[in-house]
Amino acid sequence: MDKMDKDEPRWLNEAELNAWKAFNTLIIKLPAALDSQLRNNSGLSHFEYLVLAALSDAPQRALQMSTLAVLANGSLSRLSHVVKRLVKHGYVYRETAPGDGRCTLAVLTDQGYRKLAGSAPGHVEQVRSLVVDALEPEQIEQLRHISQQILHAMDPDLPCPDRR
Repeated sequence: MDKMDKDEPRWLNEAELNAWKAFNTLIIKLPAALDSQLRNNSGLSHFEYLVLAALSDAPQRALQMSTLAVLANGSLSRLSHVVKRLVKHGYVYRETAPGDGRCTLAVLTDQGYRKLAGSAPGHVEQVRSLVVDALEPEQIEQLRHISQQILHAMDPDLPCPDRR
């Protein structure tokens, strides 16, 4: 193999290109559709919903900001801006972590929990309508597996439950 062959990109074949185009369209359109539904029905962005949901699943409904950023798939800077808005609405408050004054916790309030609980049915229906109901039952497992493989390729250290 000469140098030119080694430097040649590994171009996508037609099947790979078609799969990529469909997937690329999906990763742009699905988040926008989920965000739109949440904004219209509950006044929350999809990211705000993910933050509230992560907090609702946490012990004492509290998480360190850095952990929350990872769980919500956002940067610490973006999370900080969103938490500021959620604090303004009374859905979250911040406090210094007990025993570690360097860490800040975000804590879900009862009002925030009620907001999440009121938003969840519409969000779940949108997820069901756009994703779950569009697939055959055996494709749900395939979707999970494919998603986890791609996530692992992007970040091998990312914990992927039940990764096979």
